[in-house]
Amino acid sequence: MRSRRLLAVAASAAAAAAMAACGSSPAPASSSSTAISFNDGSCGAAWHLASPGWHTFEITNGADYGAEIDLTDPANGAVYDELENIGPGTTAPMSLNVGSGKYAFLCMVEDFDPIAGPTVTVGGHAAGTRAILPVTYNDLYPPAKQYAKYTEAGLQVLAGQTAKLAADVRAGKIAAAKRDWLSAHLQYETLGAAYDAFGNYDDEIDGRADAVGVNSPKWTGFYRLEYGLWHGQPGHELTAVAVTLNTNVHKLLAWWPTQQIPLIDIGLRTHEILENALEFQLTGHDDYGSGTTLATTLANIQGTRYLLSLLHPLLAPRYPQLPEVYSGLNLLQSLLEKEHLRNGWWVPVSALPASAREDIDAACGQVLQELAPIASIAEPRHTLHEF
Repeated sequence: MRSRRLLAVAASAAAAAAMAACGSSPAPASSSSTAISFNDGSCGAAWHLASPGWHTFEITNGADYGAEIDLTDPANGAVYDELENIGPGTTAPMSLNVGSGKYAFLCMVEDFDPIAGPTVTVGGHAAGTRAILPVTYNDLYPPAKQYAKYTEAGLQVLAGQTAKLAADVRAGKIAAAKRDWLSAHLQYETLGAAYDAFGNYDDEIDGRADAVGVNSPKWTGFYRLEYGLWHGQPGHELTAVAVTLNTNVHKLLAWWPTQQIPLIDIGLRTHEILENALEFQLTGHDDYGSGTTLATTLANIQGTRYLLSLLHPLLAPRYPQLPEVYSGLNLLQSLLEKEHLRNGWWVPVSALPASAREDIDAACGQVLQELAPIASIAEPRHTLHEF
């Protein structure tokens, strides 16, 4: 059983574009209801709708195990909507704008092979919710390999940068250390480390002081070094911090080639990287003195763009709002770049005019909304012919 799915969000976003193009109306306050029951040996009986439009299927799991049910286009397996983790003996609603065409439910009971229900034709000439062709595991293997190579190459660059940074700190070259700290940290932030991509190494390399406090010896990594460099701590006190950071980066570089990237993570990170930036960078939470969280957000945009470039061939035919993702990223990037100072540093979030901060937050929120369906669209799925 798949643990988490956002296909309804993706389908709704795609349907919104289709409805706008066709002049259709949004969902009414109420819709007709059709009962569908399934178990481990059948996937509902034949059903009938008097007309296309908004309908609610009341779906009952008659099996002894949890299940998932998709409403599909039987011609190609494209999915209109889905319900997951339906417990045994429970009923859940599936509401969508059913257009004219052919439909079939696909029932997937845990520990049983999927079963396709009867094909039902809905008459008329009405457009409805747009079906999304599943992305398969085979579709995602090449992007995963490219992403792994990109990350390894980025870590190799990072390892050279942290070695130079440690040498600066050891020599007491604080001004040079600050510049090299920024270069190295931004390099790290292009690699999509949000949400445990690097396991425990991320805590050691880029962990915050929230859990232990700024004076704890357990706090290590970029932010610990930032705090010391911008709070006047002498080089001899920070040498151990810089050396530990460099050591952990080299350990990460050695560890990374042994890892296998979960295919679901490629789509998830297109949203999670900037979600993380909105929470920690654009609020100024992760500013430990350098005032460079806007630059960090730009580095996060770079990482997001790379992931989108890998997924673009899969997303372009499946997600009508994809151009809006790119225009949203462009707007956010342009707003951030306005705050880059001539001396190479950045306006801290805390020093932004209220209007500039509101514009940046709004742009980030909008692009996150456009990115949200990608996690579901790019989630790898088995199709019926594989079983």
